[in-house]
Amino acid sequence: ACGGGGIPVSRIPSNPTTLTGVEAVIDKDRCGAKLANELDADGFIILTDGGGIWQNFGKPEAREMKRASPEYLLGTKAGKNFPGSMGPKIQAAIDFVQNSKREGAWAAIGDLKDVSKIFSNEEGTVVREDVEEGVVWREAKGLAGDGKAKQSKDQHKSG
Repeated sequence: ACGGGGIPVSRIPSNPTTLTGVEAVIDKDRCGAKLANELDADGFIILTDGGGIWQNFGKPEAREMKRASPEYLLGTKAGKNFPGSMGPKIQAAIDFVQNSKREGAWAAIGDLKDVSKIFSNEEGTVVREDVEEGVVWREAKGLAGDGKAKQSKDQHKSG
């Protein structure tokens, strides 16, 4: 429903009745968000091979967001350093939540292998409007005595 079909064309300004082929790419994440909104879905899940939304991804001080609001993600420009991978996924999640007509609409980004745990927010990142302080961080697993991840509401420290 969200891919391909037709040939992208543009009118030639000097001869408006003539069409010419143009290069185009369909952003599957953004298209999926639009389709989910058109279907009036409660939620929208984007599956990846790298988990949820991270701050300082790939660095020793990296940490994953457990929950985040669209405003927080926009304000911190989350994903802007990864325009070909996570950037479009984060923007699609934001678009779905902000454009949904449903109260409490949510989007989630997480690893395919964790799909069953994404629903309960044990894994991945859930994006929704009602996140206290804009973000809740997921601490590294194994730090809590009971084996469960602790939550932190530390302020975002850029990057």
